[in-house]
Amino acid sequence: MSTPTGAVNRRGPFRPGERVQITDERGRITTITLAEGGEYHSHRGFLKHDDLIGAPEGTVVTNTHGVQYQALRPLYKDFVLSMPRGAAVVYPKDAAQIIVKGDIFPGARVVEAGVGSGALSIALLRAVGDYGRVHSFERRAEFAEVAQANIETMFGGPHPAWALSIGDLQDTLPEAEQPGSVDRVVLDMLAPWECLDAVAQALAPGGVLVCYVATVTQMSRLVEGLRLDGRFTEPECDETMVRGWHVEGLAVRPDHRMVAHTAFLVVARRLADGSARLAPKRRASKSDFSDADMDAWIPMNVGEREVTDKKVRRAVRDAKNLAQNAAAAHQIAVEESRQGGDE
Repeated sequence: MSTPTGAVNRRGPFRPGERVQITDERGRITTITLAEGGEYHSHRGFLKHDDLIGAPEGTVVTNTHGVQYQALRPLYKDFVLSMPRGAAVVYPKDAAQIIVKGDIFPGARVVEAGVGSGALSIALLRAVGDYGRVHSFERRAEFAEVAQANIETMFGGPHPAWALSIGDLQDTLPEAEQPGSVDRVVLDMLAPWECLDAVAQALAPGGVLVCYVATVTQMSRLVEGLRLDGRFTEPECDETMVRGWHVEGLAVRPDHRMVAHTAFLVVARRLADGSARLAPKRRASKSDFSDADMDAWIPMNVGEREVTDKKVRRAVRDAKNLAQNAAAAHQIAVEESRQGGDE
């Protein structure tokens, strides 16, 4: 039985090229990429990478000034929040909800748009496994480059279940996927209602559509669009907030800071052709939305920060460097796995 993609480089001793998360005695976390002969410097001395290479995960090491660090591989949530990015990432709390609410199962055929920096793509690929399929669509080629490098960093190389297309979803999806051949669709874009016809054609009856939108106005426009389309069940809308807790002796209280609103999730399912939606019929006011307002749906108007070309170029460069290092570490892990099997 073959080892699932990315599993081998999540086990065993630390290897050159790996990203390792080191935490000092004060709880400060730093992520480093291991290199033979490399050093991590701070104002409190330096730590030799060679002290970690070959050591088991969870090792505690001491630097030249006696400062101790515990070393662990970054978890998914750590990786996606620290990886190079062009576009904003889907937060782990939302990715988890998308996997569950979208019922992303092993072997599922999933369409995703847009790919952004690849955070959600990684979560989807881990859910569908090597025998599923995630077909990601992205309008901007430079964002796709960042995502591809981040995915290869996470899995130690290309993932066999991933496919990538560049272009607008409503134009490229009908050409890329046969009608009724897709199990799940996940949309992370400014105006997902523009793609509902293409999505409805691609989704199999009973298939799930999950949309990730940032603002109330987008959510409202999308819900009305789903209702008017008529090929989807009554949409469900919610958001997820995560509040940490401070626990120290009798001082047990909520943290002062929390990960509050990031986005709304809108979920609906594809009805069989010819079936009517069983829900109270509603009609949006003509003054609410109109085709004349389509030009208003730009990042600035919904509160998203503009991504500069310089930032994207830097993200592409950093992501590709990390992917090269991860590929080297993955090759070492594969060779170690083979040697262990021979023994």
